[in-house]
Amino acid sequence: MSFIVRLAFAASLLTLYGPAAGKGYRTDGNCGGLPRVALQTPPGLCVGLVAQNLGFARGVAELGHDVYVLDMGGWRKGHGRLLRLGHDGRDAPETLLTGLDEPSALAAAPGGALYMGVLGRVLRVTLSRPRPVIEDVVTGIPATGRHPLPAFAVAPDGSLYLNVGSGTDHCENADGTPPDPKVACREAIGGHPRASIVQAVPGPAAVAWQATKLIATGLRNSMGLAVMPGGKLVAAVNARDAINRADPSLSDAALPHDTLDVIRPGADYGWPYCYDNRLPSPEYSNHDCASAQQPTLLLPPHAAPLGLLLYRGSALPALSSHLILPYHGYRAAGHRIMSLAVDADGRPAAPPAPLVWGWDGQTGLTPMGAPVAVAEMTDGSVLFSEDHNGTLLRLARTDGAAR
Repeated sequence: MSFIVRLAFAASLLTLYGPAAGKGYRTDGNCGGLPRVALQTPPGLCVGLVAQNLGFARGVAELGHDVYVLDMGGWRKGHGRLLRLGHDGRDAPETLLTGLDEPSALAAAPGGALYMGVLGRVLRVTLSRPRPVIEDVVTGIPATGRHPLPAFAVAPDGSLYLNVGSGTDHCENADGTPPDPKVACREAIGGHPRASIVQAVPGPAAVAWQATKLIATGLRNSMGLAVMPGGKLVAAVNARDAINRADPSLSDAALPHDTLDVIRPGADYGWPYCYDNRLPSPEYSNHDCASAQQPTLLLPPHAAPLGLLLYRGSALPALSSHLILPYHGYRAAGHRIMSLAVDADGRPAAPPAPLVWGWDGQTGLTPMGAPVAVAEMTDGSVLFSEDHNGTLLRLARTDGAAR
């Protein structure tokens, strides 16, 4: 996505969400020691407002009693920040780093450090004083085109599973014209294609993207990644857009579905040639999709899951063995958080169920929701960020057991 296209995209979202969306919450009562907001949850749960005015809030992580949040700074290089909120998020935000290039992903790293994803790199941030120390962990990640933001998950062995998003929507040409169906998509070939997931082993020296291990291909943009206790990797994948432009008989509102995938190492999941349950994309109508890996679960079209969390705590027992999926999309299926009961390998045991909803864009009550990252706190409550509203919220029990 070019800088001009990103600006236009941001302007369209501003129209949808409103210029003061981050100040649109009405609070009433208490949720685990925080002001309770008027969002809906299953019985026994509530949502509290941790902080607002956090900029373009994306990645979230907790270390000790400190909560860390990334302000991506919008789609502009050099405007991102790393923020710290002490005392379990109750302190005012403190800016630790500035000038970051579109930081988006954040996770705890060994030794009390943080892994942070920025354009083209994964960094290790050692939280020393007076200023954190930054080191490269993975470099050379493709940082151009439509999906330049790396996402990652930390495996039990300490390695990183890393999303490398596609540079285009469906391998269209630079001028937007359809791809040549007789020519292989340049992004999807070679030893390290885009639209893939790779594995890197962090060490004393940085690992080049081209030296990482290729895990799976044909995944347009796997922004949600989670590792199951047994080591299985699960990905929430954002599917293509504008399918109706290639075939007017297909509904853009209904197709294609985003997907949840229990990743099979070595598998090709079909992008850009196939969508949904191994259906040929209209640009590649004669492509044989029989050998493509079938998705584990079809999610709503354009739900746009940008995060994924396996809940491991006990404070919210209804979420035990559940994946938490934030739907960031601004269409009808989006602006909500879902929970999904899964087995030990991450395979669904029931349909997704609403966990947080009611982001209806009502002036003075709740803005239109934009959940991105989800993180579990040590007390079992769940944090989630919203980029377009600049807020950090927390899901807890109504009796305050998770605090």
